[in-house]
Amino acid sequence: MPTHHYTGLAGQSYDQPAQAGVLLVNLGTPDAPTARAVRPYLAEFLGDSRVIEYPRWLWWLILHGVILRIRPARSAHAYARVWTPAGSPLRVGSEKLAAALQTKLSQLAAGPVRVALAMRYGAPSVRAQIEQMQRAGVRRLLVLPLYPQYSGTSTGSVIDAVADTFKQLRWPPELRIINDYHADAGHIGALAQSIEQWWAMHGRGDKLLLSFHGIPQRYVAAGDPYLRQCQTTAHLLRERLGLNETQLITSFQSRVGREPWLQPYTDETVKRLASEGVKRLDVACPGFAVDCLETLEEIAMQNADFFTAAGGEALRYIPALNDGNAQVDSLSALVLRHAQGWPEFFANEVA
Repeated sequence: MPTHHYTGLAGQSYDQPAQAGVLLVNLGTPDAPTARAVRPYLAEFLGDSRVIEYPRWLWWLILHGVILRIRPARSAHAYARVWTPAGSPLRVGSEKLAAALQTKLSQLAAGPVRVALAMRYGAPSVRAQIEQMQRAGVRRLLVLPLYPQYSGTSTGSVIDAVADTFKQLRWPPELRIINDYHADAGHIGALAQSIEQWWAMHGRGDKLLLSFHGIPQRYVAAGDPYLRQCQTTAHLLRERLGLNETQLITSFQSRVGREPWLQPYTDETVKRLASEGVKRLDVACPGFAVDCLETLEEIAMQNADFFTAAGGEALRYIPALNDGNAQVDSLSALVLRHAQGWPEFFANEVA
């Protein structure tokens, strides 16, 4: 008899009450701040062709012959600087956000809605979470990548992981994916409120810098909308806060390798601003839903040191939205808008 490779539940799904699911997906994290734990995480992350668009054979040689021999120890040191007793800040913060969104949607939705969290790289995987939700009776699935701005390197990769999982399911659930929410009014309002509240508590700096994660320039030239969406977010936030283009500026962080990435670069920008006489620089990272290595170590530590070394007095990082009420409210409204027509969310809808 022919064999198959499809995951099925042998009829058990028929016995489960149908429910909807919301799958939050964040980037991922190693299990521990050690080189041994970081290595497989980096191998999965940097081995993704969505992230690194080089010929596979060439990149495999570079990745396994050079990068994975050097970078795990360096990255482990950075992770150790921000690791908490509860674990990875990204993992802990994302879990808190998922729990808060579960509570909020349980109050708003008409029927059973299950919220789960997956990591694109590391655990829990997209595949494992979707299969678990299927076993629980989820027949309608909304995937929400926690990347406000779309890029093939982030949201595109999540879509790949979801598609690869669905290809292995004998009875896939109905599927919807939120492509981006960079211009969503609720999200912009949440960002502005967070910054205004931080200013009310700590005072306002000389300038506000929005630092987005960078990608290679050639990805944008090939059609990736990421740069335009970052610019739109910055424009809308500038309008909402009542700032001009000299008071709120943008930059791009986390570049690796020698090829040109989106500019201006964050590290060069903070050094330049300090040399020009800016004493207090406020930095927010509106591309990150939850605080992580790139915000807590790269911005609040590394770039803060760059700024003071160049003559500035203080680089002050404004935390991500994390599991605050503003983000929970904006994401729940986003979910409800994208789930229209599903009976679990709206009592007057017909299954």
